[in-house]
Amino acid sequence: METGKKILDKLKLEISQNEYERYIKNLEFSQEDSRGDILIYNTNNILSAKWIKTKYSDKLAHLYEVETGIKAEIIIQTKGKKEKKVKVTSKKERSVESTVLNPTFTFESFVTGDSNSLAFNVAKSVAQNPGSSYNPLFIYGGVGLGKTHLMQAVGNYRLNQGDKIIYNTFEQFMNRFISNIRSNTMERFREYYRNCDILLIDDIQFISKKEQTQDEFFHTFNELHSLGKQIVITSDRPPKKIAGLVDRLKTRFEWGMLANINPPELETKIAIIKKKATMDGIRLDDEVINFLASNLGTNIREIEGTIIKLNAMSNLLRQKIDLEFAKNAIEDYVNEKKKSISIDDIVKIVSQELNIKPSDIISKKRSKKIVEARRVAIYLARNLTPNSMPQIAVFFGMKDHSAISHTMKKIESILEEDENFKVLVEEISNKIESKK
Repeated sequence: METGKKILDKLKLEISQNEYERYIKNLEFSQEDSRGDILIYNTNNILSAKWIKTKYSDKLAHLYEVETGIKAEIIIQTKGKKEKKVKVTSKKERSVESTVLNPTFTFESFVTGDSNSLAFNVAKSVAQNPGSSYNPLFIYGGVGLGKTHLMQAVGNYRLNQGDKIIYNTFEQFMNRFISNIRSNTMERFREYYRNCDILLIDDIQFISKKEQTQDEFFHTFNELHSLGKQIVITSDRPPKKIAGLVDRLKTRFEWGMLANINPPELETKIAIIKKKATMDGIRLDDEVINFLASNLGTNIREIEGTIIKLNAMSNLLRQKIDLEFAKNAIEDYVNEKKKSISIDDIVKIVSQELNIKPSDIISKKRSKKIVEARRVAIYLARNLTPNSMPQIAVFFGMKDHSAISHTMKKIESILEEDENFKVLVEEISNKIESKK
């Protein structure tokens, strides 16, 4: 759990020296009491604990997620005392215990664009009218595109209305299920999951081929649905593509609404970077923002992590974040990204998107449709892989690097003149990068 101490050092780079000395310097990480998804820090008095929890716990949780990929609860307590679970009172004058949600995951902090507007609008409708039209809501899409953000935005909205919210990854659901079977306490398990207003289950794709867990989840789903309780599920793929998922669960997952989130287009990435920088008080000019949007992938968590890294380096080196600084800062990331993509990957996805056979793209055929697809593949091979122009020429069976250079100039000219073609190439590029 050295990471628990490490993120304190990262936080130091993002706040003023005065803030660090006053509040964070004496914060101690409790390795003995912490675990992977719960980090516990001790401080000297209750006033400090409350202030640090209010002002810094979200930031610590985010830094930990960027570092490890794990969504963790941050607990700030006074030395020698254990923090109690927080309870909220519903409109029905009853005390309920809700699982921890990231308070920064709201509809207001979510950046919308063509790639995610359907999922956003449906999620907001579900939050405003749970248990009605879209039940369950099944949100699916690639890694780091905002599925968890939208799911928890629903939870945060309803939490403010006094509802009891249960948020679990599927792994947490399964581990609790196994634990209760072993301890012969399944009634406790069922009471926990079936006594809520909103059930949020993240990464349901891991239910694949787990027959006992599928059976229990089926009954939990039925019970909640019959009572008009809202269920929101996320996955990296639609129900019909989850291998080993029993038909009766596939059917139920498709009862409500399937909402896909696609990789963000360039304009959405620009908006995400601007919003993240503004929220964190980081000054980035348009030149830097456009560079980052064009060179970073489509994983929003990676984009946010890069912005944090830029700011940390800027504070450490006491340098302004200009274009040259940004280029040097993400050079290793860009090079590593390129190494993970092959020309074969590019040809395969270009052929799928443009409805051309892969063999035609690398052939000598000269029909307009094939030439256009070949140009796109060459352009993306040059920009997304570390291959040199001579290497690309060999792959496509062209005379030499001058033929690649000519193709690059030609497609760059078309991109400047044809906005629709530019959007098409950007979308294909995003899909290629999101596969890695």
